[in-house]
Amino acid sequence: MKELIVATKNPGKVNEFRQMFSKYDISVKSLLDIDRSIDIEETGSTFEENAVIKAEAMAEHFEVPVVADDSGLEVDALNGEPGVYSARYAGIEKDDGKNTEKLLKQLYGVPEEKRTARFVCAVAVARPGENTFVRRGTCEGVIATEPQGTNGFGYDPVFIPEGSSRTMAEHSSEEKNAISHRHHAIQQIEEWLKTQS
Repeated sequence: MKELIVATKNPGKVNEFRQMFSKYDISVKSLLDIDRSIDIEETGSTFEENAVIKAEAMAEHFEVPVVADDSGLEVDALNGEPGVYSARYAGIEKDDGKNTEKLLKQLYGVPEEKRTARFVCAVAVARPGENTFVRRGTCEGVIATEPQGTNGFGYDPVFIPEGSSRTMAEHSSEEKNAISHRHHAIQQIEEWLKTQS
């Protein structure tokens, strides 16, 4: 593997993957670098299934290795919701504020000890003609009763990671990246990469 595509237009994600793969002399392109784009319907019932669907469809389309991820929030008191529907929990318009508002309404009156949750990220590496490799990373925590902080996005303002008294949105980017679900998934991909060289 000398080159691959990261299936995202998120510059932060691209940089994180680029830093990891550069150690192995693998050059990374993203959807920001490619004029062509394909619309992939995420029909999986798990983060892993959706990551694999995206990675394999794009690997077939571009005929190069592709890395794709799918991530979201699982809340124990809500039987794992919003799960794979995290981005569109309050509607297809994918509104972070409305999603967070709906989550807090669903958890109204639930005591702190029962507000346990985790951010989940599944990362898949698909290579044309080879088996797809997928790994999961998580970040455990609890859901706050009201939003705090302005950093980050999604549910960051209401998610307090384990071992902290601050929400993810009150952490700096560096602090967040060191403990995030994506960081833990990427670490596992890196362990696999070491076995490929």
